[in-house]
Amino acid sequence: MSSSVWVDGRLGSPDEVRLSPFDHAVTVGDGVFETLKVVDGEPFAMRRHLRRLRTSAEVLGLDIGRSDDELRGASAAVVAATAGAGRLRITVTGGEGPLGSGRGDGGATVVIAAAPAAPWPATSRVVVVPWVRNERSAVAGAKTVSYAENVVALARAHADGADEAIFANTVGALCEGTGTNVFVVRGEQVLTPSLDTGCLAGITRELVLDLTDGEERSTLTVDDLRGADEAFLTSSTRDVHPIETVDGVRLLRVAGPSTIAARDALLALRAKDIDP
Repeated sequence: MSSSVWVDGRLGSPDEVRLSPFDHAVTVGDGVFETLKVVDGEPFAMRRHLRRLRTSAEVLGLDIGRSDDELRGASAAVVAATAGAGRLRITVTGGEGPLGSGRGDGGATVVIAAAPAAPWPATSRVVVVPWVRNERSAVAGAKTVSYAENVVALARAHADGADEAIFANTVGALCEGTGTNVFVVRGEQVLTPSLDTGCLAGITRELVLDLTDGEERSTLTVDDLRGADEAFLTSSTRDVHPIETVDGVRLLRVAGPSTIAARDALLALRAKDIDP
């Protein structure tokens, strides 16, 4: 695969570009990121992703040090230089620093990379894992590079024959997946955990709420997911992804009418507006 990576203003091949072993993302997981779907050579919903990138950076006290126009231009160059690009990732780290939690004074490191995206299966099998999201965490709701919890939870899901893990939060409210938001359908009501549960403010989640007149609820539980008429996951790469089973039990409706309506509405929006 031919590809290029943009690091701090320089476009080069992955073999030419290296991150410092003292970068704070490497040593302590200090950084934020965004993953965007690339559609016909264009990153989808770039404006919303850049807005969330800056919100996450503010939570961590990171100064990105690059304008949105510069990030857009660098992203376009990376996508153009990457054969078959299906996803784009923008990562901002704390930059080079000491071997500890304190940051150095050299400023952030910005890395932009693209790669092909493998297709998802038609439906998703999920399991509820025993670990919880901390809705009172200092970085709750920020999209940080500290994904060790997600790695462990996803490995547990795979071991259980599923492809996504679902978290509750510390008070038992339904929260999110490792890389997804979750929606529950009751009758014709489209419901999703509210942001105060600690879930990420997903870009696709945000669009689906607007397109379906869906509602946010802080009182949804994992039992609501298990007993849903239908349910689906959302993410920038999955779009609207029907849930087939929860903890091995098949839902009443798989890819039901509300799920299909949400999916079709998102696809129609993207067909007419690549940066809604």
